[in-house]
This record gives sequence, structure tokens and C-alpha cells, in this order.
Amino acid sequence: MQDTKSMSVPMTTNLTKLGNSASSSQSVDSTLYRQLIGSLMYLVHTRPDIGYTVNAPSEFMSDPKHIHLVAAKHVLRYVRRIITYGLRYTPSSGVLLSRYSDSDWAGSAVDRKSTSGYCFSMGSAMISWSSRKQGSIAQSTAEAKYIAASDACKEAVWLRELLSDIFEGKLDSTIIHCDNPSCIQLLENLVFHDRSKHIEMRYHFINDLVQRVALKLYYIHTDE
Repeated sequence: MQDTKSMSVPMTTNLTKLGNSASSSQSVDSTLYRQLIGSLMYLVHTRPDIGYTVNAPSEFMSDPKHIHLVAAKHVLRYVRRIITYGLRYTPSSGVLLSRYSDSDWAGSAVDRKSTSGYCFSMGSAMISWSSRKQGSIAQSTAEAKYIAASDACKEAVWLRELLSDIFEGKLDSTIIHCDNPSCIQLLENLVFHDRSKHIEMRYHFINDLVQRVALKLYYIHTDE
């Protein structure tokens, strides 16, 4: 595909629901498909902009269809366009770790699970990112955002410990940007826990981090 036409976006909107059209699509070589997805997964380590578009077709490696192969090849065509792009790190004062987290709600047409996404930046560029399907089905948008924030905070705890060892000092609070006010209220106010017993208890550890001021939550508008 070296001479193929490049694409300006990593995935088209009509390919976001890959599970809906799979039944009417023909099967493809599973070995070739797995090799392609494996290569793209390796590339995600330095290309945060293709995180979701690689995560979506990777769910179908056991029985890939033609529509899944088309989605994977579309990512290659996008990579061809941005082959010279990269993350640029420049010197900055201080060590401020900031994070953005988000999720859709019941985005998977196959099992109605949501997809979480987060990214961490320090200085001029991102240093960690992820896009993956949630392990449980969220019953509301706030719950989906809450689970996404919880998954990201696990990464935040690890990064804070790592950076504290590297710079030999205590870090300032990590800034968390979230576009759901209900999620922020749930994280900051213990009174809301009576209304959220259906959320698994393992997600509530993030509240302890907020209470200890290791993390601070800031509202950011969805358009931003």
C-alpha cells in the first residue's frame, strides 16, 4: 500500500460501528489481519491520534471480516499522510502533569459497552495515552465518564510515583479535565455515593485521591 491514496482522517464515520455490518461481510485471511493489527498496535506507542481507530478493529481478530480489513487499511492510508509527524518535547519550567479523560456511552453496537480514552501531558506534549473498551456496561453517561476517570487515575498514580522518584520531590496536584459535571460532583462529594451503588466499588478509589488533593478536577466544555 505504499502507492495508495492517503487519507486526512484515521477512520470514516460509516466505519465506527464495525459490529453492525460484519454479518453481511465476507471473511478474510485471519493471519494477515492479525499481523496488520499487531503492527498498528506497536505504532500506537508513538501515535496517540490512531489509538481509538486501532482499538476498534482489534476486537475482531478472532473472526475478521472484509469491513474490518477496510478499516485497518484506512489507518495505514492515514499513517502514510502523517508519516513525518511526531511529538515534540521542549524544555519547560516545573513538573506539571495534566490529563484529559473522556468516554462515549454504549458506543459498541455488539455488547453496548463504552470506550474509555485518556491522555497525559507534561510540558509541551503527551507522554501517555490509552483507548480501550470498558469492562462493564455503564448505565448512564456519568457512570461511563466515572469509569473512564477511574481507569486514567490508575495511570496517574503510577506516573506520579515515577516522576517523584526522577525529580526527587513532591509533585503538585495532577489536573484532570472532564466534560461531565455530574461525574465531577460524584468524585468530589461523598453524599452522592448512595445514588451510585450500582457502580462497582473498585472505581471509588479515585475519590480518596481527590480528598488527599493528589488530583484536582476541572470542568472543560465538550467543544474543547
